Amino acid sequence: MHRAETDEILLLAPLGQTMARIRSDMQGATLDMPFKHYVAKNADELTQQVLGWSLPLSGLRYWVLALPAPKGAFDIEHDANGQVMLLSQDGWVIRYTRYAVQTPDSLPLRLAMQRDGLEIQLLIDEWEI
Repeated sequence: MHRAETDEILLLAPLGQTMARIRSDMQGATLDMPFKHYVAKNADELTQQVLGWSLPLSGLRYWVLALPAPKGAFDIEHDANGQVMLLSQDGWVIRYTRYAVQTPDSLPLRLAMQRDGLEIQLLIDEWEI
């Protein structure tokens, strides 16, 4: 969930159980797991410290909208409908595999992010803008 001042991400196990909750705002980031609580200055640093990989939260807020982040070079590919099917930025390759509808301005519902042997599947249940 992204709001103007805060972000919240649930990390789920393959069977859907919540394994961790990450919250990030201007004061810093927290990661809560059963019986454990971690704090850092941002989500990238926090996930690197606790999970061993960095969650690119600063770019993710744009990538979920099928947009490149405003800072940094990027490559982008569109499909025949005009929808983004591939976005590469900051070492991440983001593949958009499902959209709400087949129009160029539709929002993505499923994307896969890959970097350095790590793959993150992101599923969007509901858009509320």
